[in-house]
Amino acid sequence: MATIIEARGLSKSYGGTRALDGVSFTVDSGRIVGLIGPNGAGKTTALKAVLGLTHVEGELRVLGLNPRTQRDRLMQDVCFIADVAVLPRWLRVRHAVDFVSAVHPRFDRSRAESLLAKTDIRAGSRVRELSKGMVTQLHLALVLAIDARLLVLDEPTLGLDLLYRRQFYDTVLNDYFDKERTVVLATHQVEEVENLLTDVIFIGGGRIALASSVEAIADRYVQLTVGSDQAARARELHPFYEREVFGRRVLLFEGRPASELAALGDVRTPSIADLFVAKMQRGQRAGEDQ
Repeated sequence: MATIIEARGLSKSYGGTRALDGVSFTVDSGRIVGLIGPNGAGKTTALKAVLGLTHVEGELRVLGLNPRTQRDRLMQDVCFIADVAVLPRWLRVRHAVDFVSAVHPRFDRSRAESLLAKTDIRAGSRVRELSKGMVTQLHLALVLAIDARLLVLDEPTLGLDLLYRRQFYDTVLNDYFDKERTVVLATHQVEEVENLLTDVIFIGGGRIALASSVEAIADRYVQLTVGSDQAARARELHPFYEREVFGRRVLLFEGRPASELAALGDVRTPSIADLFVAKMQRGQRAGEDQ
């Protein structure tokens, strides 16, 4: 399995704010990786570094290239969608297709037109006449028609309603992703994407809190739900997170077998959303204790 992104010790500061603080992670080919963190966690800075849009300290290779010094070559194999589409508002849809067709050698015009045919977007419409959801659909059609190995998405559905968000991710999965391509998706809307992901990277305060395949989470983490009568015994086994839900206690454990906990209550693998909240709150408490 080829390594698409290899980051080692990435650091970046804006004034007195540490956006990235020694961040290290890898992304392999054919994976859908969720870069998940709250607002201000460092997600966008990390993606800008991957795209060669900002200088960072540390070592970074994307598709075997240095994103800063070899960006022209890199962008032949990388596509990017941000949370704000940058298409000029006066541009007509057909002219947007014409432009990308003229400037990108790996753009498939017929594929873009096929993707647009599945929407309500008219070729003669100007961007300013489209809803935000339609602008996102147009941007997505232009990007997915480029034969790239890596697709980078930075909060791509922010501000869209549920219907457009679902259509967006369905299009990415059905019309782009395959075993040869890789998707990196930065978001804070965990519940919406957790069933799409093969890997997760949790980031908070510029630091990595967890980097794992989804499959490995089931082997590493256990969620235990107990009544109040068993809560004290459960705490003796050293959970790293605890909360109350409808009068019962929910505790998360790392590295402890489910068989050891089953006698106390209900055990299951935590959802990515629940694990994310637990890791972020754990990190906040650690920061407060320093």
